[in-house]
Amino acid sequence: MTPQEQTVILEARDILGRYLSQNPVIGSWQALMDYCALTVRGPIERFHVLYLDRKNRIIADELLSIGTVDHVPVYPREVIKRALMLNASALILIHNHPSGDPTPSEADLSMTKETQKGCKYLGLTLHDHIIVGAGTELSLRALAKL
Repeated sequence: MTPQEQTVILEARDILGRYLSQNPVIGSWQALMDYCALTVRGPIERFHVLYLDRKNRIIADELLSIGTVDHVPVYPREVIKRALMLNASALILIHNHPSGDPTPSEADLSMTKETQKGCKYLGLTLHDHIIVGAGTELSLRALAKL
């Protein structure tokens, strides 16, 4: 990637971040997918959580964990604890698969279910878990896995 391309990507992230902080995330699915693709894609697994207010605006986009080329440790307890600290009403889990294949692993599905259970118990809404691959994003909600 050239320095000019890196600059363009950083500017695009900034523009999307400003847009998403002022507008409902859920109301603009394509903007959310674009944001996920730009923010999370990379050569190592990264796990982000978008914490949302009651109107589905982003309170925070937090990088909770950085892993390796094929694994990122995620602890549902920490995801939910941070949601409570931020007074979030809802959240969206996002992580990437550096292999390019966004198909969820059993560990992805299990962690999502555990997080969903905790959210439900505490009155939080887990909107989705999005997995970013090479040029494509996959929604666990769209797959009926959430």
